[in-house]
Parts: sequence; C-alpha cells; structure tokens
Amino acid sequence: MAEPLPVIVSPPSPTGGRRVRVDGEILGLAHGVNDIVEFLRRAGIEEADAHMVETSMFIDWKGGGPEVWSRAPEGGSDPA
Repeated sequence: MAEPLPVIVSPPSPTGGRRVRVDGEILGLAHGVNDIVEFLRRAGIEEADAHMVETSMFIDWKGGGPEVWSRAPEGGSDPA
C-alpha cells in the first residue's frame, strides 16, 4: 500500500480561508472542511470525508486545527 501524500493546510489568510497543498501542489483556498474534502477527492483521495479530514494524522494543520478558519484579531480589543 502506498503511503498517503503529505497534506498541508496553511494558517488562515488575512482575508479568510486556508491554502491547501498536497505533495507540494496548491489545490486551492478552503473556507471550511468540506472544501478540503473536495480538494482531496479531486486529487484522487476518494475516501476523503469530513471526519477523515478532521482527524487524519497525515494532515498538517498550520496555525490552528480544523475548527480555525479566520485569524484572531490583532491586539485583542478594538480601539475606542
């Protein structure tokens, strides 16, 4: 059996979404777990589903896990 390809989900971008790479190739900008599922299916990983994306040890989540889709505000509070 072939080893799974490395999947890297980048930290959230300032405008929202996270870049997804498989084996070094950018597949797209995901705005949720279902986007990643679709990218993986298009890359030939037919067994991809939301649970697999959220729990797979072969997905490297940078800047937060599958529950993080936007950046935390800088400074922690709004200026008054």
